[in-house]
Amino acid sequence: MPYLFERHRIRDYARWREVFDADTGNREAAGCRGARIFRNAEDPQEVVVLFEWDSLERARRRIESARLGQEYDKAGVSEGIGQTEFYPLEEEPRPSA
Repeated sequence: MPYLFERHRIRDYARWREVFDADTGNREAAGCRGARIFRNAEDPQEVVVLFEWDSLERARRRIESARLGQEYDKAGVSEGIGQTEFYPLEEEPRPSA
């Protein structure tokens, strides 16, 4: 199963989450099958999202899209503090523990 790990800093979590939730339809149309959101317990301005995708190619296209940049601007993804990091991942069989 292809995944995309995304990590970035935000200015305001409530605003970021509002824009993130409003973009659900666009992500689904682009091939995203769902996501899990995590916040750094020691730095709540750092957010990690693990997206499940139908293909890594479609995930990469989403990363490169101008629309994603516009959504980040609206969501208050912090500039100058550190760039957003993206890691395309392929799931391996799970260990028993």
